[in-house]
Amino acid sequence: MSAAQWFGLLLTLFAGLLSGNCMLPMKFARRWPWEATWLIFSVVSLVILPWALAAALVNRVGAVYAALPAEAFLAPLLFGAGWGIAQVLFGISIARLGLALGYAIIIGLGALLGTLVPLVVSHRDVAMTGRGVLIFTGVAIMLTGIAVSARAGRMREGASAATPGSQGYGAALALALLCGVMAPMLNFSFAFGQPIADAAVRMGTSREASGYAVWPVALTGGLLPNVGYSLWLLRRNRTWSAFRGGWSPDLWCGCLMGVFWMGAVAIYGVSSVYLGELGTSAGWALFQIFMIMTANLSGVLTGEWRGVEPRAMRKLWGGLALLAVATAVIAAGNR
Repeated sequence: MSAAQWFGLLLTLFAGLLSGNCMLPMKFARRWPWEATWLIFSVVSLVILPWALAAALVNRVGAVYAALPAEAFLAPLLFGAGWGIAQVLFGISIARLGLALGYAIIIGLGALLGTLVPLVVSHRDVAMTGRGVLIFTGVAIMLTGIAVSARAGRMREGASAATPGSQGYGAALALALLCGVMAPMLNFSFAFGQPIADAAVRMGTSREASGYAVWPVALTGGLLPNVGYSLWLLRRNRTWSAFRGGWSPDLWCGCLMGVFWMGAVAIYGVSSVYLGELGTSAGWALFQIFMIMTANLSGVLTGEWRGVEPRAMRKLWGGLALLAVATAVIAAGNR
């Protein structure tokens, strides 16, 4: 790979580190219910930070948007909304199926579709070459690694929330599949929102920073489902009182989650430029791999795997080793 692509790979690794740890601050939220923390996280990550980054790093961002036809915003907005719905479905699916099975279905499908759809739609000529074969092979190894890691997680958890044959299992499985199909729409929003980035370049923004013009549009689509669901839960559970009584340390947990998540997304957008023409396909696969590896390793370091039987730990390390091999194969295909 070129020096630029190596730099893109390092940026993608850093983005995966941030994304894999973005939910970690929620473990330290003591007083607030989930919906209160999620509301703050959503506002920070989907409104405040993307618009602040666009204002700071995109030259004449208002003029960029004004110069574009309305249809240029349609794809990123709609895909962003689909991703926002997937965010809500993710929590419901995990609660019903358990972390291991739900995570395998949703992350596996999201990584698969998020990698292959931009490749086939925008780079069909590459898909049928040796480079495309390498990327397809890397994705297959990645899915195997996700499955092995999920099996280890299943052994750690014991029985999941829903099992085959139990009441509601079919509905829970269908929900997870729908979530997995919609989860990569965040990448679709960015990949098919490149006309906005191109307009930013024409207005004097560097190619590396042009993606910051796309995120405010894409994440506006994801804002309504996330904020709407949080507000509905606050009303249903009568938990508005969490915001009373002055500033809570839990507020900073939600803010830090937003900084980690938006930081990961923003850095992924930059890394996709350095990775080259396949940045939004191979780059997405690498981003997902690094995120999964980070989340699992963070779980080990924070004691989530303490006392687990050795067989489960061997599967975990085996799954992580497969993800490392997938990284090498996909990176080779991206050359």
